[in-house]
Amino acid sequence: MAKTGVVHHIELYVSDLERSSVFWGWLLSELGYERYQKWEEGTSWKLGDTYLVFVQAEERFLDIPYHRCRVGLNHLAFYASCRDHVDELAEKLARKGAALLYPEQHPYAGGKNHYAVYFEDPDKIKVEIVAPE
Repeated sequence: MAKTGVVHHIELYVSDLERSSVFWGWLLSELGYERYQKWEEGTSWKLGDTYLVFVQAEERFLDIPYHRCRVGLNHLAFYASCRDHVDELAEKLARKGAALLYPEQHPYAGGKNHYAVYFEDPDKIKVEIVAPE
């Protein structure tokens, strides 16, 4: 299978690597990712040929926090295995105190044919977990 166009990796700079590693490590493990790399300033998780990298932002760049409505990344979306998986993750996220988005519209905040849970990571990066159709 050709790899042209497939995402190789995504790298995110975070305000607190330890906090983000705990959050993303749990979530990505739930989605089938495995720890790929770890070094003093960063860590990564891999699924197939794609991996996500999290790097500690330098102190001098922490003065302006991330906001998804500025130019740049709006959100990351991942597939769950099924609707039950979305529900299970939504419950676990709530128990972990994650900032769930659009709870009054859950699980159809993305539309009547889009079954998903939306939430924020520790830096308020919006994340979506969607069930396949």
